[in-house]
Amino acid sequence: MIQFSLKCDRDHRFDSWFQNADAFDTLKSRGMVSCSVCGSTQVDKAMMAPRVAKTRGADEAKPAPLSTPATPAEQAMAELRKKIEAESDYVGGDFVKEARRMHEGEVKARSIHGEARLDEARKLAEDGVPVMPLPFLPNRKAN
Repeated sequence: MIQFSLKCDRDHRFDSWFQNADAFDTLKSRGMVSCSVCGSTQVDKAMMAPRVAKTRGADEAKPAPLSTPATPAEQAMAELRKKIEAESDYVGGDFVKEARRMHEGEVKARSIHGEARLDEARKLAEDGVPVMPLPFLPNRKAN
């Protein structure tokens, strides 16, 4: 894996990971690399500083996360996600069934989030069940 600093034609700067340098070139040529801020596909590599590994010591600080939000909008989105995940229950693929059960009074109402197909979510809204799409995908555990 390699991390590139990128910038779009509107001078938005952001970082992204790729399998290798050829993968970036291939994806770019197919129009599959886009700006994380404005969505422009006119993206090029920006000037990057070399990354030099430090020796690990007992007093070394906790390493930084692999990626941090690059813009205030991304920061706000990360905070929104954290708040939603902390204050609601993830019900996964049972979202439609659970939302409908709460709406019909079969179970006590609570804040939930999960996954639903577009047609299922539309049907919930048409039936008066208060739902809204979230601007992010749920975290899924591999195992």
